[in-house]
Amino acid sequence: MADYSPPNLKEFLVTPDVPETLRELSELAANLWWVWNADALELFRRLDRARWDDVGHNPRKLLNTLPTHKLQEAAADPGYRSHLKRVYAAFRAHMDAPGWFATAHDEKDKNLVAYFSAEFGLHESLPIYSGGLGVLAGDHLKSASEIGLPLLAVGLLYRQGYFQQYLSPDAWQQEKYPDLDLFNMPVTQLRDPRGNPVRVSVDLPDSTVFAHVWRVDIGRVPLFLLDTNLPDNTAADRDITQRLYGTGTDLRIRQKLVLGTGGVRALRALGIHPQVFHMHEGHSAFLALERARMLLAANPELTFDEARQQVMATCLFTTHTPVPAGIDVFAPETIAKFFKNYWPSLKLDEESFLALGRQDSTDKKQGFSMAVLAIRLADGVNGVAKLHGEVSRRMWHNLWPQVPENEVPIRSITNGVHVRTWLSPDLNDLFERYLGENWTENPVNFNVFEGVDQIPDEELWKAHERGKARMVAWARQTLRKQLRERGATYEEVERADTALDPEALTIGFARRFATYKRGALILRDEERLRKIILSADRPVQFVFAGKSHPADNGGKDIIRRIVSFCRDLKIRRNFVFIENYDMATTRMLVQGVDVWLNTPRRPHEASGTSGMKASANGVLNFSVLDGWWDEGYTPQVGWPIGKGEEYSDENHQDMVESHAIYETLENEIVPLFYNRPDGKTPIDWIHRMKNSIRQLTPVFNTNRMVREYSEMFYLPALRRGRLLAEDNLARAKKLAQSKARLRTHWSDIKILSARPIGNGHYRVGETMTVETIVSIPELVDPRDIDVQLFSGRLDTSSRIVEPRVVPMAKRESPAPNQYRYEGVIKCHATGKQGFAIRIVPGAPDLATPFEPTLITWN
Repeated sequence: MADYSPPNLKEFLVTPDVPETLRELSELAANLWWVWNADALELFRRLDRARWDDVGHNPRKLLNTLPTHKLQEAAADPGYRSHLKRVYAAFRAHMDAPGWFATAHDEKDKNLVAYFSAEFGLHESLPIYSGGLGVLAGDHLKSASEIGLPLLAVGLLYRQGYFQQYLSPDAWQQEKYPDLDLFNMPVTQLRDPRGNPVRVSVDLPDSTVFAHVWRVDIGRVPLFLLDTNLPDNTAADRDITQRLYGTGTDLRIRQKLVLGTGGVRALRALGIHPQVFHMHEGHSAFLALERARMLLAANPELTFDEARQQVMATCLFTTHTPVPAGIDVFAPETIAKFFKNYWPSLKLDEESFLALGRQDSTDKKQGFSMAVLAIRLADGVNGVAKLHGEVSRRMWHNLWPQVPENEVPIRSITNGVHVRTWLSPDLNDLFERYLGENWTENPVNFNVFEGVDQIPDEELWKAHERGKARMVAWARQTLRKQLRERGATYEEVERADTALDPEALTIGFARRFATYKRGALILRDEERLRKIILSADRPVQFVFAGKSHPADNGGKDIIRRIVSFCRDLKIRRNFVFIENYDMATTRMLVQGVDVWLNTPRRPHEASGTSGMKASANGVLNFSVLDGWWDEGYTPQVGWPIGKGEEYSDENHQDMVESHAIYETLENEIVPLFYNRPDGKTPIDWIHRMKNSIRQLTPVFNTNRMVREYSEMFYLPALRRGRLLAEDNLARAKKLAQSKARLRTHWSDIKILSARPIGNGHYRVGETMTVETIVSIPELVDPRDIDVQLFSGRLDTSSRIVEPRVVPMAKRESPAPNQYRYEGVIKCHATGKQGFAIRIVPGAPDLATPFEPTLITWN
């Protein structure tokens, strides 16, 4: 019978009948703390192991669908009640503990940081994520809870989430979008004291869109999600939160408006006033405009620049995109359509508003970039790996055109993973036994991983083998199901039971199938690959998984090539593709394979985190030196593909690097794995596993990452924001006025002369004094500029290499509006040296001397 909704339908709610002795189960199911607690996971799994898999590892759905007699049996079981008591005590200990942040810092604000992201990958049972960006955001929240950082998050509640992937008989990716069942998910709709849903609105060109607010708890961290699927909205507006990253320019802007503008309004409606705002990618950049609008509404005497100054001080923008093509850029007329009624509230006209998002603010034809908007409205900007920081400084250098690239004010904090989310239960048990209580009770004690060497080789290998056996069993079961759904023959389905060998060297490759990730690079020489795979005494097998963006036919073709190769009868047992990649698939693979393969085209991988998840499980990485692996690789923890080269000829690059993959497999990886002096245990391989865990896990984890965000950005932004806000924003006003004055008169500041005092010949260890005469117009306060010596060794092109910057001291004035400055260069090394004089803004309270993009060289 087809679904039918009769007129005058009356709704009612049925809740599970959880016995009183198990009442804590409902509280535990509603908080995603259980995601990273192995004992809590087992508590729910014990209720019904088969059903646990059927409900997608979702405790709330498990409780809602479990037969009453199952709950009654658990309530009557003393062992189960004891297990529940133990888990609940651990949960309360986590929720009530002060945490590292409260112990290390005296900031007591309960709403210190608001973290905005378009997606959050918390668990497969809440599919509001598409890939690494969302999973990183989810791990960020989990670590914030673990270290006790007072952080909250804002996102969108997508009713269909990201698509589910399935393959057609010809191996072409197809997509389906099932609706989420919110009643069976760990989300709670927020209501005001009268019981009405909390509701906010955002004005659009043709309508006003309304959004309700839902809450997800991740340990101590609340995540607020906006939902526009309301009867009061038009069909188009209801679709704003239907799917992650909707197609069409208008829909994308609407999503960003609801996230950024609506998100700020939602926090205000909830009575929450964060001190610092973190924009995780540029999707939420409109939040900074909304904060400025609110500040202007509350302080009508302010100018936009004065309000902007305060907003910038407390905004951080993290960029994840290493190529311009990945940035959302909108046509000026499109932005004008959406904001023509908004920019007057910012005291701006059309051109000054559009200039905020243009790389060249004077080019009226240039598009409006979300990343540029975020950079221009945030004092803090960072990339997500050391290499990505370099790439970002190069990519956005044109915003600071005369500033040396290495001084462009974009810093980097390397990404990480939330280790306890991704760690296999077997390794978790080993860590608890050999690393001690600090493993879980002191999440910022990274020295704890030195204890990995205390784990006996045999125990570590057995734990790894159990994870591998579990992965193989899961892969076979999953393949059977997917082959049946694809219409495969009976024989093909039955052959799935022989896929993969738990004893063979197993290599995993799982990620988003963007073309730059080169998922099919391993197939460049299929005959050579077959020989490696089909070795009689040293077989190798591959497990692939991943999705392509629905509009990316290039990515879909890569998947088709891989699946077509899988169908070769000779190798299909050793080469498999798992459909519908999600977080559950990731966990299985990073806990069960031996080697993690990654083949991005350098330098297009901003960071990458799947290899970090693998390394925490003792899986060895085999990757191009890009993203995090560029700084994580040493010969003791894995293998590189290439030596960090960058190519102009992509075909040549693919040839060279595919050859390197085969060579390394044949000559290093395969022999090391199968070298077993006792016939059972690969001792040298296990030593590398220990190196990988000990060296990489303390660095590439989100507890370290979030601590760095706290100390490098959040706390400085909090203190700077409070400083500028004192005395009714007096310092913010003064700084904005100083910058405006500098912009107006900067062209009148001149370097009249620059000369060394001496004969021009110096020995190592001596110093050279340089003097310069600077003309400064009367309307500019000399205290608002800095005169600097820029010096260092010269290369063959007369460019200064590894420059040193030293301030020059102001001396007497030789004439009206002229000032003499002196600086000293220390001669550290022999060879050809050079210097230049530059002037940069030096007004008090500047976040960076390059912030206003003003600089003068002699």
